[in-house]
Amino acid sequence: MYKRKTPIELNCGLDLVREVLNGKWKIHLLYFISEGAKRPGDLQRKIPRATRRVLNVQLSELEKHGLISRTIYAEMPPRVDYELTALGQTVLPLITALGKWGDDHQNHLRRVITQSARF
Repeated sequence: MYKRKTPIELNCGLDLVREVLNGKWKIHLLYFISEGAKRPGDLQRKIPRATRRVLNVQLSELEKHGLISRTIYAEMPPRVDYELTALGQTVLPLITALGKWGDDHQNHLRRVITQSARF
C-alpha cells in the first residue's frame, strides 16, 4: 500500500486545488472528457504519451475528488464511460483560462523552459 512521504497541506484554496489537480494528465483528462472523449480508449488516443495505468490512476483520483463520474455498463465486452460532474464543470473555465494564458505566452515560455532544460 502506498504511503505518502510528505503530509498533505490543506491550509488554503491553492493547496486544495493543487491536491485535486496535481498530476501530469489530470487537466488534459478533464478537458478531453468535456470535449466528448468518454471512453478510456478515446482518452488514451488523445494522450498517447500517457500509459494506460497512469491514466487509470488519475481518472480514479478525479472520480474520488468528485470531478468526474464513471458509468460501467453490464454488457460484453464491458464498457466504461466518464463524464464531468457538476463540480467538474466548474473547473472548466479555469482550465480554459490557463490554456489561453499558455497560448498567449507560448514563445516566452518555450524559450525559458528549453533554456532551463539545458542545465
